[in-house]
Amino acid sequence: MWEYILKLAKNENMTVLLTTHYLEEAEKVADRIAIIDHGKIVRIGSPSELMKFTKTKSLEEAYLKLTGKEIREEKASGNEMLRKRFRGKK
Repeated sequence: MWEYILKLAKNENMTVLLTTHYLEEAEKVADRIAIIDHGKIVRIGSPSELMKFTKTKSLEEAYLKLTGKEIREEKASGNEMLRKRFRGKK
């Protein structure tokens, strides 16, 4: 599938937007990557630019350096809290 998508993008001079959590895959196929944390872009660049900026050896390490290594509990919005309450969840 990737082979077809990359060939199509090249032959048609087309931009392909991909969203993934598989950073190894993104590192192999993407020309430019936007690292997003809490809905905000924290850095954009090629995989090599991101690794150089963070002084890391993989895109996954760069991601962790830019976003932090701790697992964070997500905070629900006011609307989400109301939905949970309406559904009887706490």
